[in-house]
Amino acid sequence: MSEIEEVHLSESTYSGKMIEINKQPVIECALDILTELVKHKTVILKARGESIPVAVAVANVVTENMLKGNSKILDITVDSEDADGKYAYALVSIIEIIISKIN
Repeated sequence: MSEIEEVHLSESTYSGKMIEINKQPVIECALDILTELVKHKTVILKARGESIPVAVAVANVVTENMLKGNSKILDITVDSEDADGKYAYALVSIIEIIISKIN
């Protein structure tokens, strides 16, 4: 895989492979997600801060172009957490997008 980092699934309603999205090319990441969907049927994309637009673009490319009619977005969760102690009250946004292959 390119720069995609695997993250162990903690508390989630859905079971599947959780993948953390960083700043990287959208198409390259979408191809990596496509191969993971073949293996696992459900993939959870997780992104923080400036990587959120990449995760949204990847989810759209996979569900609307690569697997149109054969996949769907099951859930999207938006949240925030403390930034890594850099500032007293700084928060960073988080998104989790759950994609499932249906055929």
